[in-house]
Amino acid sequence: MLKRIVSAIIGLPFLLAIIFIGGMPLFIAILIVSLIGLREFYNACKNKSLFPVEVIGYLGSIALIVLVNFSYSPSYIFLLFFILIFLLNSIQLIYGKYNFLDISVTLYGLAYVPLLLSCILLISKQPNNIVIWLVFTTAWGTDTFAYFSGYFFGKRKLCPSISPKKTVAGAIGGVLGSISISVLFGYFFLQDYIIVVAFIGAIGSIVAQVGDLSASLIKRHTGIKDFGNLIPGHGGVLDRFDSILFTAPTIYFILNFVINRR
Repeated sequence: MLKRIVSAIIGLPFLLAIIFIGGMPLFIAILIVSLIGLREFYNACKNKSLFPVEVIGYLGSIALIVLVNFSYSPSYIFLLFFILIFLLNSIQLIYGKYNFLDISVTLYGLAYVPLLLSCILLISKQPNNIVIWLVFTTAWGTDTFAYFSGYFFGKRKLCPSISPKKTVAGAIGGVLGSISISVLFGYFFLQDYIIVVAFIGAIGSIVAQVGDLSASLIKRHTGIKDFGNLIPGHGGVLDRFDSILFTAPTIYFILNFVINRR
């Protein structure tokens, strides 16, 4: 716990500064986090004798983040994934080292890490982009409230076969805590959308917990405790951003299709 607190004290101001400044620092941060997270995912896959085509994965990740940040277009993203699929299948045909499972985890890693994280960049370029803060407050607020709710009231396990420490009380507490933080945020910054912001708090918390459990499922399947040890007390980048991967797209679509349409 002490390591987690110290890491948060050191890392949180840095994160806040990057989000506040936005622009190129945010782009560089998302690119770095994406590459590290993708590497952690690929390393986990190797424990199950899966061998992603890492060079294609990393180059694809860079191309994806660059496209999203500088010239976002669904057509370009589709074209990129078509090229990647074509290249990966060509490699499979030419070299006998890789098979369709290796290609599958290569592409899944690209979709799971950089594609989902890139939604943070998309949010930053939208009107009412102040909701970018909700990506982090709903995810990490849920984590904090779920921990203390589970610690004091948790008896019934939520998904014991996947994550033995998580409880039903913790999950409920995480949702209620996220709604409270979001409403408080909305009161100060988005008063015209307070109901939508409360909805973001609820849905964001649910998808954050699904993201957390999904990452736990991957770790359990690959036989690892953490994705890495880069962040003391937290593990790897994916251990800290697993819930962010799901909250970022959720909040982007709510922002794009609900808030900015009003």
